[in-house]
Amino acid sequence: MRLHSEIGPESFETSRKLKKLILNGEICLAGNKNLKIYGLLSCKSGRRMKLKNRVFFESESEAIENGYRPCGHCMRDEYSKWKIKLS
Repeated sequence: MRLHSEIGPESFETSRKLKKLILNGEICLAGNKNLKIYGLLSCKSGRRMKLKNRVFFESESEAIENGYRPCGHCMRDEYSKWKIKLS
């Protein structure tokens, strides 16, 4: 798990670092550290979150190991399976 703040402040340089990490496969999913939700990098809900709350994951298993649940918007199937497990 990587905090967005560890990569750098909001700037063009930080955006380039993020793009490089994504292209290298080091970042595949993003999450909200306060809500403990993870989802796709393209999720509209994820794009609206504050940078100070954003974390990145290399894999879905890494997000789950850190106690995060799937996003109900961009990961509907995974969210449905997660919700059934709670029942």
